[in-house]
Amino acid sequence: MIKVLIADDHLLVRQGIRALLDDHKDIEVIGEAENGQQAYDLCKRKRKPDIVLMDLIMPTLGGVEAIKKIAGKWSHVKIVALTSFIDKQLIEDSLKAGAIGYVLKNTSGEDLIAAIRNANKGKSTLSSEASDMLISNLKNPLAADYQLTKQEKNILSCLVKGQSNKEIARKQVLSISTVKFHVSNILNKLGATSRAEAVSIALKKNLV
Repeated sequence: MIKVLIADDHLLVRQGIRALLDDHKDIEVIGEAENGQQAYDLCKRKRKPDIVLMDLIMPTLGGVEAIKKIAGKWSHVKIVALTSFIDKQLIEDSLKAGAIGYVLKNTSGEDLIAAIRNANKGKSTLSSEASDMLISNLKNPLAADYQLTKQEKNILSCLVKGQSNKEIARKQVLSISTVKFHVSNILNKLGATSRAEAVSIALKKNLV
């Protein structure tokens, strides 16, 4: 029996995943967490999970940080990043932190079950989109547009307009935590230490 812990800050997502997993006799959901800290705390229980399905953008403690904490403490617990985001930096950070897989939430139920079973055997699973992005960046590591995604370019445009995270979240129909994640990625990709510096680079390089 493969013991699985689901970590996601959206209740409906957790319920949907649980319903899917409950249909498979070799998989048992032993807990749910709504943030990375809860996932870590649940892993401290006597009955530890074999697999953690880890969302990456969560409050309190994000997925990458939680992966690092859990993988560093219990090497036998395998972690599969399960996310809506296809981002080079996020993929690399998750794998470096200790994730054994990176799967998008738009994957089929069959593929998610396969990823869980593979992880339990110590085998890695990367979504085709994640694999393609890593390969693309190996071929062209210094893209002229700093490898900004379409969403990041939209948010950078909002930064240039002087909008706050709250304003960006409202206009882009995103959560505050998601906006903060994208802004952090933008700063990293531009090599900027502040929003003002990112705006300056964007204007000088005609990025928006």
